[in-house]
Amino acid sequence: MQKIDTILFDFDGTIMDTNNVILMSWQHTFRTLANREEDEAVLTATFGEPLEITMRRFFPDRQLEESIEVYRQFQRDNFSRLITLFPGMKELIVTLKDRGYKVGLVTSRLYQTSMEGLEKYKLTKYFDAIVTPEDTTKHKPDPEPVNIALQKLGTRPEQAVMLGDTLFDILCARNAGVRSVLVAWSLALAGKTKADLGKDAPDHIIHKPEELFAILESAE
Repeated sequence: MQKIDTILFDFDGTIMDTNNVILMSWQHTFRTLANREEDEAVLTATFGEPLEITMRRFFPDRQLEESIEVYRQFQRDNFSRLITLFPGMKELIVTLKDRGYKVGLVTSRLYQTSMEGLEKYKLTKYFDAIVTPEDTTKHKPDPEPVNIALQKLGTRPEQAVMLGDTLFDILCARNAGVRSVLVAWSLALAGKTKADLGKDAPDHIIHKPEELFAILESAE
């Protein structure tokens, strides 16, 4: 097994618990545009998908820019106060940097709020590369976001792993030739095992952030 020297992270649902603010943003959008709320399971199934794609599907008869603005205005007003770090994630990222790993962020979240979240918890300095939708023409599960991160970091696919919480993350990593790690605190795939996910199963599942180190050590 090729030695791993690069760790890529998704943002929402992996590093940062943004589940509440995302669900609240969607319900606000549905109340505003459709005078109703949506089933939570329908909303969590979209986690990891670029906003524009989901919005077109949910509100095909509305102007895309209008729908997105309703959603994003709620996030702008509430994002920072509603997000929290998942337990152990800051310690994991700091330790990885201390041990000499290259660390990257590959997210479907826009740059502005991604940075707002990282800066709130003083994490920005630990990332050697950040890839957001503004950097790509194709999005997860297409490999382009991971490929861009690897290029920025000077890393070959076989030297990297990616942590994520959705099928979009798992498939993006796989399509780029990168090993995938599903975090078991995922809301989108809560309780799923490799057997449950079948052909879309990740290479690894971790239940606590520190379990990543066993994966890294097995590749040395």
